[in-house]
Amino acid sequence: MTYQGLDPRTRLVRWGLFAIAIALVLAVTLPAAIDALLRIAQVAPDRLPWVATRLIGFLSYYAIAGSVVYGLLLSTKILDAIAHRPVTFALHQDLAAIGLGLAGVHAVLLGLDASVPFSLFEIVVPFAAPYRPVWVGVGQVALYLVAIVYASFHLRRQIGQRSWRLLHYVTFLAFVGATAHGILSGTDTTTAWAWWSYVVASVAVVFLTAYRIVIAVEARRAGAAEPGAAPAGRPSPLDLRAPGR
Repeated sequence: MTYQGLDPRTRLVRWGLFAIAIALVLAVTLPAAIDALLRIAQVAPDRLPWVATRLIGFLSYYAIAGSVVYGLLLSTKILDAIAHRPVTFALHQDLAAIGLGLAGVHAVLLGLDASVPFSLFEIVVPFAAPYRPVWVGVGQVALYLVAIVYASFHLRRQIGQRSWRLLHYVTFLAFVGATAHGILSGTDTTTAWAWWSYVVASVAVVFLTAYRIVIAVEARRAGAAEPGAAPAGRPSPLDLRAPGR
């Protein structure tokens, strides 16, 4: 599939619809959110760090989940028809960086929360937390895995393309860990919006992974059936991560 781009005549319509969607979301959610924050600030100002921790935690999860989904879309070449691969690859990398940065802020805010105090040692060392240590620890491990994968973007030439691709399978473990951390240690799990956030992200990752495996197996069978099939030494097409630029 080659880059074709979107019809430039629809640019205003696309951006207009996007702006309308953002405006609707803000109109529905922002007044209630501001009212809730003002009430918390008046009644229990010491709870603001805990609220901020939860908010940043969800934003981090969305960014990490988006990076995983984006990587799978890249590996299936679904995005190649509408965007140049270097651009989409950069966006995939940027989402991982945003998720990692927000996760770091999420961890730092835990140290400012007085309701469940976290020491620096408990923030840094997995499974040492005073609150649900197992599942908080799973989230800490997931954070470190995301950091390793993100670092590999900048070390790809040093470690080689094959090692870089293999290392990216760690992303799946990080996503599973982040999801388990959110569900089993988060206080908002029972709310509909939080639960559906985890469900939608998980379903998208599972579906795209299964789809990538299916098309990779079909490509391998088609290659084996052709007289000039690829030699055994070539990299396996069953790669679930996004190809390099």
